[in-house]
Amino acid sequence: MSKVINHSLFTDYDIYLFKSGTHFRIYEKMGSHLIEVDGQKGVYFSVWAPNAQSVSVIGNFNFWNTQEHPLSSRWDGSGIWEGFIPGLEKGTLYKYHIHSQNGRHVEKGDPYALFWEVPPKTASIVWDNDYTWQDQDWLKQRQDKAGKPQPYSVYEVHLGTWKKNGNESLSYRELAVDLVQYLQEMNFTHVEFLPVMEHPYFPSWGYQVTGYFAPTSRFGTPQDFMYLVDKLHQAGIGVILDWVPSHFPTDAHGLAEFDGTHLYEHEDPRKGFHPDWKSAIYNFGRNEVRNFLVSNALFWLDRFHADGLRVDAVASMLYLDYSREEGQWIPNPQGGKENLEAISFLREFNTMSYREFPDAITIAEESTAWTGVSQPTYAGGLGFGQKWMMGWMHDTLDYFKKDPIHRKYHHGEITFSLIYAFTENFMLPLSHDEVVHGKGPLIDRMPGDEWQRFANLRLMYGYMYTHPGTKLLFMGGEFGQTSEWSIERGLEWWLLEFGPHKGVQAWVRDLNKFYSDHPAMYEKQFHPEGFEWVEHGDWENSVLAYLRKGEKAEENLLVVCNFTPTTRQGFRVGVPAAGKWKEVLSSDAKIYNGTGDHLNGTVKADKQEWNGREHSIEFTLPPLATVIFQKV
Repeated sequence: MSKVINHSLFTDYDIYLFKSGTHFRIYEKMGSHLIEVDGQKGVYFSVWAPNAQSVSVIGNFNFWNTQEHPLSSRWDGSGIWEGFIPGLEKGTLYKYHIHSQNGRHVEKGDPYALFWEVPPKTASIVWDNDYTWQDQDWLKQRQDKAGKPQPYSVYEVHLGTWKKNGNESLSYRELAVDLVQYLQEMNFTHVEFLPVMEHPYFPSWGYQVTGYFAPTSRFGTPQDFMYLVDKLHQAGIGVILDWVPSHFPTDAHGLAEFDGTHLYEHEDPRKGFHPDWKSAIYNFGRNEVRNFLVSNALFWLDRFHADGLRVDAVASMLYLDYSREEGQWIPNPQGGKENLEAISFLREFNTMSYREFPDAITIAEESTAWTGVSQPTYAGGLGFGQKWMMGWMHDTLDYFKKDPIHRKYHHGEITFSLIYAFTENFMLPLSHDEVVHGKGPLIDRMPGDEWQRFANLRLMYGYMYTHPGTKLLFMGGEFGQTSEWSIERGLEWWLLEFGPHKGVQAWVRDLNKFYSDHPAMYEKQFHPEGFEWVEHGDWENSVLAYLRKGEKAEENLLVVCNFTPTTRQGFRVGVPAAGKWKEVLSSDAKIYNGTGDHLNGTVKADKQEWNGREHSIEFTLPPLATVIFQKV
């Protein structure tokens, strides 16, 4: 086997940018790259290990011999080790053997590896991202829509458990058929994948990442994952990826103590150890670490054509005292609990994401009252495009688990979200976090007999889809999965043999289409002008009525929700205009497994003052139902 040839892909300017933390395409230089040097094909390797005494490449090509292929340390103080090994090919297994200046010997996977062995094996694999994309029409359309109001109806998916073939998960290529077809049938606008980045422990759901630049090899190659994204785009479906810059696992082959020292993480456990997840926390104050993370975000938007990134656990990044007792955390230089370095990093991440990909989206999972999460960085915000509305999720589920007879005493819970609904660009999530750890499936939160439980679930989805904000629903929720989500099993697709489940699925399908087809549902979903209360004080009957408003008044929609199982004959609601009002959607329709007994068709507005309006309509309000009217 050939010896290492001293060769570099780095220019002096590359090194300057890397040291300053602003080389946002660093993945084009770091890691392993198939290149040709002086007519010889082989692989160039580079790795950041500033506290190493020596670094060598070990792999199946040299029988994992630590002495055979040493890399050279650059002279410029960058801490980068590099070299070219002729004769190596795509598919070569490798790791870095690092002898630290403190005497430690560690074997590490490549932080920039494009492909990894299937866990529990831990070697990196020499690979490339060559792929011929066919999604030009989608990208052009995405560009044309950038900055304009648009619907986001997001289906949250864990790739390994969405559907099983026996005990086997579907491959990326199989998902490119089954999942794409399903999303089209269900009218979702986007799919969001729990982290696809390589992770050693399957039950971590992907949130403990070791291979930041590689889709997990459990379901195929990087090109197979590209093919899945490509097919989704060709079907008109956007792709959002969960991204985890908050922490990382301490597995021996990963980033922890990478060069024998605390390189990527803080050395002090009060800043560098996550008490909830027993993981390491990035040192956001270090230029090269920020560079690694920001460039990784751009990598997925660039190489894999992702349409957005949803950032996990933002709250844990913002606060130094997150999940810590007194004495377990260190205040910032101003004496506060805000993590100033992480805040700076998040702003930089968002600034660069939108600068490089202005037609993509970033979304924060942030559970506190931090202000300005989805406000621009130039206005002092964190710069995210949207933020998960965690308070809405908590209050709504809390309200719905109450017996309807008691709901009138908790009316404020279901209306409270509208007090702050426009303080951020909110996405309403019913996410995977709500159907694990003993919480059970959503259908189990619903009270009453079987009919009432399913009617409650449809009512909750109706309220969710007509509430201002974008939407996210975790897989299985769309047809009333009856057991808690399990990492071992696929979804219970057999439930669709039964009417109540088919009814919920049909309701979600039609809600998705209705949401996308009616501009009043999304044109002003982040603005107070897009919503108007008609009736929010009828706590005695547990009824809400409100308008969803778009640019054109004639397209406005009247929504009425009945949170009790009592049918209300002759129910009257004020309307903003005279004329005829047509019931355009009702969760009580037979197609959704409702009673089908209380459909209203078209009703004429009377000149009778009601709810402070000159005109009103009278109709039958079905039990545990959402109904929507539009002026015709």
